Amino acid sequence: MRSPFVVLAALAIASPVSARQDPVYPLDGLVVTGVPQPTERALVGYQVSILSGVELRERGVVRLVDALRGVPGVAVVEGGSFGSVTSVFMRGGESDYVQVLVDGVPVNEPGGAYDFSGLTTDNVERIEVLRGPASALYGSDAIAGVIHVITRGGSGGPSGTISGRGGTFGARDLAAEVRGGSGGVSYGFSVSETRTDGILDFNNEFRNRVLSGVVRFSPDERSLISVSTRLGRRDFHYPTDGSGNVVDRNALNFANDFTYALSLARRVTDRVRIELAVSSHEGENGTDDTQDGPADTLGFYAFTSLNALQRTRARAQSHVRLGEATVGTVGLEVSNQSLRSFSESQSEFGPSTGRADMERWNRAAFGHVGADLGRFGVNAGARLEDNERFGGSATWHLGATLTLTPATRLRGTVGTGIKEPTLSEHYSAGFAAGNPDLEPERSRSWEIGAEHELLSGAVTLAASWFAQRFHDLIQYTFSPPEPGGPNYFNVAEANARGFEAEGQATLGAIRLAADATWLDTEVVDAGFASGPGDTFVAGQRLLRRPGHTLGASLTYVLPARGSLPVSTRRIGDRDDRDFSTFPATPVTLAAYTLLSAGGEVTVIEGAGGRPAVTLTVRGENLLDDAHQEAFGFARPGRALYVGARVGLGGS
Repeated sequence: MRSPFVVLAALAIASPVSARQDPVYPLDGLVVTGVPQPTERALVGYQVSILSGVELRERGVVRLVDALRGVPGVAVVEGGSFGSVTSVFMRGGESDYVQVLVDGVPVNEPGGAYDFSGLTTDNVERIEVLRGPASALYGSDAIAGVIHVITRGGSGGPSGTISGRGGTFGARDLAAEVRGGSGGVSYGFSVSETRTDGILDFNNEFRNRVLSGVVRFSPDERSLISVSTRLGRRDFHYPTDGSGNVVDRNALNFANDFTYALSLARRVTDRVRIELAVSSHEGENGTDDTQDGPADTLGFYAFTSLNALQRTRARAQSHVRLGEATVGTVGLEVSNQSLRSFSESQSEFGPSTGRADMERWNRAAFGHVGADLGRFGVNAGARLEDNERFGGSATWHLGATLTLTPATRLRGTVGTGIKEPTLSEHYSAGFAAGNPDLEPERSRSWEIGAEHELLSGAVTLAASWFAQRFHDLIQYTFSPPEPGGPNYFNVAEANARGFEAEGQATLGAIRLAADATWLDTEVVDAGFASGPGDTFVAGQRLLRRPGHTLGASLTYVLPARGSLPVSTRRIGDRDDRDFSTFPATPVTLAAYTLLSAGGEVTVIEGAGGRPAVTLTVRGENLLDDAHQEAFGFARPGRALYVGARVGLGGS
C-alpha cells in the first residue's frame, strides 16, 4: 500500500524542482470531464460546474461534501455525525448513479455505490461536476452525472504549507503540503488528518487520514507521463442502531482506500495524439461491533465484517484531428472487478458466518467526435460494453452548442446511461440468491440550457431544464416468483425533471453568487413494492430528494490579504421512511436553512525567506438549525473553527 507513494517521493526528491504545465494540454479555460480530451467549456453541451480548490480553501471548506452542497442539482444526504455514510443524489437519480473519479480513476464500488465521508479538499486543484448521463465515455455508474476530483500539481521553486485548526465538537485538523518542479518535472504531495469527537454523547469519534501525491514528467514538448496516488484511512465510531437510537458503546466502522494511476500521453504528429493509462482502486471496509459486556447476550449482540474490493482498468485511446476544427477519438478499455467478503454474527441462537468471493471482467470500445464550427459546437459519442455477466450494452450521447452573440450561448444534450448490477446482485451472497440474468439499470435523458454574460463578463447567468427516465431498476424481493429462484429483478421505473438557475457577479472587491433548483420526481412502476411504507410507491416522490433548493453567497476580497465569505442555503422538505416500524412509516423531513461564514486573512506576508502566516476562521450552521437528511439521524448544530496556515518557499 505504501510503495507507490515511496516511488513518488523518490522522484520528487531526486528532481530539481520548478515545473512546466502539461505541455500537451494546459487546463486553463478547459474542462476534462465528459469529453475524451480537454475542451473549451463553450463547446461542451453538458452543464459542468468547476469548483476551485483555492476558493474552497479560502472558505475553509475541508470536506468535499460541503463543497458539493453548493452545486445546483446536487443533493447531499449525510446519515448523522461527521464520518457517517454520505451519499450524493444528482438530478433525482439514485445515489449510485454518480460516477466518482479521482485523477481519472473510478473509485465507486462495483455497481456504483460510493461513501463521500472520507474525501477532503486538501491537495485538490479543482472539482468538476458534470450533470447528465456520461456512460457513452465512462461506462457504468455515470448514469446521472460525474464528480471528478483533480489533484494539485506544482510549479516554481519548492514550496510548502502547514495548516491546523480546531473548534466545536472537539475538531482537530492538521495538513501539510509540498510542491514544485523543474526540468520538465512537477510534483505535489499532501498529508492530512481530521478528527472530531462527534455530536452524540458517546462513541461518536471520527478520524480521517489522507496521503496523496502526483508527479508529472515531460521528457520533451510532445510527451507527458503522470503518476498519481491517494491513500486514505478512516474510522467512524457510531453508537446508533438502524433507527438512530444511541445504544451502543463500541460499534466501529473502518475503511482503507488506495488509488493509483499511471498515464502516458504522446503527440505522435500534429494530427495524432495517443494516451495509455493503467489504474486501480482498492478498498477495505468493515464493521467491528463486539459484545458490549457479559450481560449482552440477547438477540444479535455482536457482529464483525470485512470487505475487500478492487477495480483495475487499462485504457488506450487515440485522438485524431480530422480537419481544422474537428477531432475524433477512438478507444478501448479492459477492466476487472472483484469483491471478497467475510462476516460473523453472534446471537442467542448461536454464531453464524458468511463468505463471498466474486469477480467479473468488462471490455469496452468507444468513439467520440468534437467539432468547433464557428458559432456551432458539436460533440457526440457512443460506447459498447461487453460484460462477462450481462453481455453487450450500448450507450450514446449527443451535445451541441450555439453562440448567438459573444455574450449568449445555447446548449443541449441528449443521451443514455447505464448502471451495472452490483456483484452481490449478480452472485449469490448470504441469504440472497443473485440473478445471473440481470441487465443494467438504464436512463434516457435530455436537457437544454442557456448562458448569458453582462457588463463585459462581470455578470454571468445560466439556466438548464432537464428530464430523465430511469428504467429496468433492480429490486429485491423476499418471495421470488419461482420458489428457490433469484431475489433480484429488473422491474421498477421512475422519472425526474427539473430546472436549475445560477448566476455570478464580480463587482470590484465583491463576488456574488446565487442558484436555485426545482426538482420533480415520480415513481412510475413500483415493481415488487406494494405498501405505502415501501421505498418505491407508485405516483410518489423518490426518497431523500428535496423538491427545491436555494443558495446565495457573498465574498469580500481583501487584495493580496485574503477573503471574507458568507453563504446561505435553503433545502426544501423531502420524503423518507421511519424504518423502526414494520412496515416502515412514511415521513417528511422538514426544510432547513444553513448559514455559514468565515474567511482568511494574511497577517504576515512571505518575503525574503520569511514564512507567510494566514489566519482562518469558519462558522457552519450558524443559525443552529436542527435538521435531518436521513430520518432519525440528527446533523451537527452550530460550529466554529479557528486555525492558521504557514507557507514556506516558492518563487
